[in-house]
Amino acid sequence: MKENNPEIIPADRLAGVQEYYFSRKGKEVARLNAEGKDIISLAIGSPDMPPSPQTIDRLCEEARRADAHGYQPTAGIPQLREAMAAFYRRWFGVELDPATEIQPLIGSKEGILHTTLAFVNPGEKVLVPDPGYPTYTSLSKLLGCAVVNYDLRPENDWQPDFEQLEGMDLSGVRLMWVNYPNMPTGAPACRPTYERLVEFARRHGIVVVNDNPYSFILGQEHISILQVPGAKDCCIEFNSMSKSHNMPGWRVGMLAGNATFVSWILKVKSNIDSGMFRPLQLAAATAYGNDNTWHEEANIHVYARRRKLAGEIMDALGCYYDPSQVGMFLWGRIPDECPDVEVLTERVLHEARVFLTPGFIFGSNGRRYVRISLCAKEEKMSEALERIRGAFR
Repeated sequence: MKENNPEIIPADRLAGVQEYYFSRKGKEVARLNAEGKDIISLAIGSPDMPPSPQTIDRLCEEARRADAHGYQPTAGIPQLREAMAAFYRRWFGVELDPATEIQPLIGSKEGILHTTLAFVNPGEKVLVPDPGYPTYTSLSKLLGCAVVNYDLRPENDWQPDFEQLEGMDLSGVRLMWVNYPNMPTGAPACRPTYERLVEFARRHGIVVVNDNPYSFILGQEHISILQVPGAKDCCIEFNSMSKSHNMPGWRVGMLAGNATFVSWILKVKSNIDSGMFRPLQLAAATAYGNDNTWHEEANIHVYARRRKLAGEIMDALGCYYDPSQVGMFLWGRIPDECPDVEVLTERVLHEARVFLTPGFIFGSNGRRYVRISLCAKEEKMSEALERIRGAFR
């Protein structure tokens, strides 16, 4: 006789999110590659160059120590926090107390989770840019927060529209996510925008979190929201070694803010995970000491050459793009005669065997845009260009 067992179902929170686009689409690309299609990926922003030699040497040296393999403090070792403070002092002119105003992170995604848990109760609101990093939305939904989008538009240079923000119902808003230099649009960080964000946050009792991993990729200035007087009272800034130091798989990032905010986030973090591998932290501290020559030669010059090729790919697709963009992507508007961005990216994938990112994954304001990653060797980007020219001739 068959037993009538109760059905097991997932938590309700899963109904509000989908599998991350690159996780889902990556399976399709892997299948095409297994079939011999040789897909060139210009989709994901995963730096393909190594960290500095001294960073790798320090990791190897420390990992050989017999006493290097124990649990580490969740707050991070002092050497790493001090290196992070020195990094902010050197490049941004921002003074941070390494003991109380910095929290190392296992990447920015972890920081988004812990910061949201520390500041936002279920049912309260979070302001999220459209277009914007999808994790701001998905993690907020998983945690039971109400996502309220604010528009970023090309006519406003992809900066927040403060008139729109002031006209919104801001009751119950606890956090506002901003991201400059911007991904996916490539809009640069602007001091006037940061000043208005600090004023907006103070007046409305909202914590603004600026996600700032791209300030070393093609930008001419290194700007932090924490440079604005009074920003520490109401702002937090994330930074990451993934892009600026070619360390995406290392999972080392940081957040900075006032000591009270940092202590609240640490309370969450200490109940969820532990400190990073000590040799990795020491190697990261070494990487923060990379000189300007390394940043220019290992990143800026390389990405500048790749940017030129990405622009030629945009031209071949008939897309318009702003040449003043910064960061490691190129964001372009698809031709008016193209019915939908996914029609374009699917044609590129299956006819030219090149994987590009459709802008709709970043929000409704990205539906007429495509994003090209600069994280591929020049010869691969050149080959992608020729494939696309052949398919779109």
